[in-house]
Amino acid sequence: VQLQASGGGLAQPGGSLRLSCSISGRTLNDYRMGWFRQAPGKEREFVAAIYWSGDDTWYHDSVQGRFTISRDNAQKTLYLQMNSLKPEDTAVYYCAAQRLGKPIRWAREYDLWGQGTLVTVSS
Repeated sequence: VQLQASGGGLAQPGGSLRLSCSISGRTLNDYRMGWFRQAPGKEREFVAAIYWSGDDTWYHDSVQGRFTISRDNAQKTLYLQMNSLKPEDTAVYYCAAQRLGKPIRWAREYDLWGQGTLVTVSS
């Protein structure tokens, strides 16, 4: 199984971007999918998560109400819609997958990772 993130770029404060994570290989019905981000000099930080086979979602407090995680099972693609972007959202964003039953917000608990995609929020 491979994950590939895309969609990063430059956005102005208050703007929007949508990240995608395409999944190749077998389906991940028994996994939870997540987005993490890592800013320069900082640790990798949980952003959002969703079941591959359910609708429950989780968000970091700093993105609640601005970001929306979703998935398209048929297209085997995970999304992160980012609205009302702030300069502090600038980071490399990673998609990841973990087997169910693990803590959601810790990067070390994720089993599969895609390469990062850079998001820069600046005027």
